[in-house]
Amino acid sequence: MSRIGKNPVTIPSGVEIQLAGQILTAKGRLGTLSLTVTSDVTATIADGAVTIAPKDESKRARAMWGTTRALVNNMVTGVASGFTRNLEINGVGYRAAVQGSVLNLQLGYSHDIAYPIPPEVRIACERPTVISITGADRQRVGQVAAEIRAFRPPEPYKGKGIKYSDETVRRKEGKKK
Repeated sequence: MSRIGKNPVTIPSGVEIQLAGQILTAKGRLGTLSLTVTSDVTATIADGAVTIAPKDESKRARAMWGTTRALVNNMVTGVASGFTRNLEINGVGYRAAVQGSVLNLQLGYSHDIAYPIPPEVRIACERPTVISITGADRQRVGQVAAEIRAFRPPEPYKGKGIKYSDETVRRKEGKKK
């Protein structure tokens, strides 16, 4: 039995959930997200909570049980409070700045990198070395953070590059004389 799947997803105040056929839609203060529920599980809305249950005891149905519950939970949390991913930039002369709908990155290359900000995600730079990515869709926020980090991942010798704020870079010792 799925330990994640059996827990119902409570609907916080200010969030409206609708189920039309196989499409589950969550509407909140941060926007609207929808999810197509697979045919292996059933979703029901009752008593201010969304409950996911498998249709049969097949291996795929049991696998999709917990997965669907997690996706619904991320959707509800996203439209209610949103998700944030923070990136830190380390390196001399490395900086970031938001100009309109473009994130400008100076990462030690011969050219600046202009990253177009997607419409469903907000990017802010409080300091030139800190990038904050926020949005309602958890998958999209993580994907944007991974794409920005991929421009200059942290290297193990000096620690220069873009890293997640909760990431630790394993440092290596340099060459001996």
